Amino acid sequence: MSSGGPSQPSPYTPPPYQGPQNPGPQHPQGPPPQQQPTGYGPPAPQQYSAQQYAQSAYTPAPFAQGPGYASVLAQPTPYSPPAPVAPAPAPGLPALPPARRGGRIALGVLFGFLGLLLLALIAYFGLFLGPLASIIGLVLALVPLAVVFFVVRMIDRWEPEPKSLVFFAIAWGAIAAVGLTLLVDLGLSLLFGARGEVASAVVQAPIVEELWKGVGVFLIFLIARRSFDGPVDGVVYGALVGAGFAFTENIQYFAISLIEGGSGQLTVTFILRAVMSPFAHAMFTALTGLAIGLAARRNASAGATLGFGLLGMLGAMLLHGLWNGSSFVNFFLLYFVLQVPLFVGFIFGIVALRREEARLTRARLGDYAAAGWFTPEEVTMLATPAGRRTGLRWAAQLRGDRRPLMREFIKDATTLASVRQRAITGRDPLAPVEEQALLNRARAARAALLAY
Repeated sequence: MSSGGPSQPSPYTPPPYQGPQNPGPQHPQGPPPQQQPTGYGPPAPQQYSAQQYAQSAYTPAPFAQGPGYASVLAQPTPYSPPAPVAPAPAPGLPALPPARRGGRIALGVLFGFLGLLLLALIAYFGLFLGPLASIIGLVLALVPLAVVFFVVRMIDRWEPEPKSLVFFAIAWGAIAAVGLTLLVDLGLSLLFGARGEVASAVVQAPIVEELWKGVGVFLIFLIARRSFDGPVDGVVYGALVGAGFAFTENIQYFAISLIEGGSGQLTVTFILRAVMSPFAHAMFTALTGLAIGLAARRNASAGATLGFGLLGMLGAMLLHGLWNGSSFVNFFLLYFVLQVPLFVGFIFGIVALRREEARLTRARLGDYAAAGWFTPEEVTMLATPAGRRTGLRWAAQLRGDRRPLMREFIKDATTLASVRQRAITGRDPLAPVEEQALLNRARAARAALLAY
């Protein structure tokens, strides 16, 4: 979801919610037609049956008479009626509209391309590094990948990205970006011959690697523009692409260290790459994603977004070259004087983006609260970290532990706020359809949470 953009509600004043089932405050009749300003706003809630909130009626069955029935009646015993029979808390929420067919086809074609490149990479590692060294390198490379993935998913918790796109981002970095970088390096070597170590590490590697990683982020933007609508999304996708690239690169570095220097050199390489700098590639490519996300928030065209992405990519290349160049000067001095402060600044920037995203979510859900779809208390519960924790604790105490249903309620409400923001900026013609489906799901989730 976009983490910026206009925070004020649109000039549209939604019609009042009428009917006794209104979950929010009652409103008087709306203004006459000539006083209603134009613009986009959330639709008025549809009335629905009060049975969705009603408790099932319980009629105890007659006590069966039999031997000893009189003696039982003569002895006063405490009566504890059984719990009333009630429907399942979550019989099923309305389905969301299917994803755009063109995007699914494009993603399938790209996954097929990645599959072919994967076979070529497996052959490369097996031929030049050997199966044993490659497998050991792969196992060790999983450690920094898991660390980076966990942190990125923590960033993405507010509005999680689709799992298919998360997997594609990692796969692009681990397969396509690495494979295409190797092909370009081979072509440059054939055309211009071998280059010096400094030129290769400080100039060629940052340019070629960040180029292909940035292509992956831009492809995600083109395929799923409705899921890529802000800087936080850009940072997430960029970091995932960078994490995938580092994973495959680490396999190569770890395997070569084992072959050339045994376990001692492998240990040093693991400490330098997996312990001291697991976030390096993720941080570089996150700059490209951040720039594309800023363009997406501004409803920029594909061409303008490409321009933003190239600017972000330039920053990623410079940061990457600075990082690689530190190994030729004084790595540990530059690491603590420059790289660590950069990483700390990156973390603070992520925190600021997350807070802005939460603020925008609350503002957009407030529009629906004004129309009667939510109460102010529900907006606080759905749009603040503390409110979400409180809501999940309350749902855990309900009959049958309804935390999964509460998570769906929170997720749909967050997506609803994102859809409204896209509708306000006018960049999503499909927003009204998805909005209505999400409102129906939110209404059904509330009814299921309150059912006894």
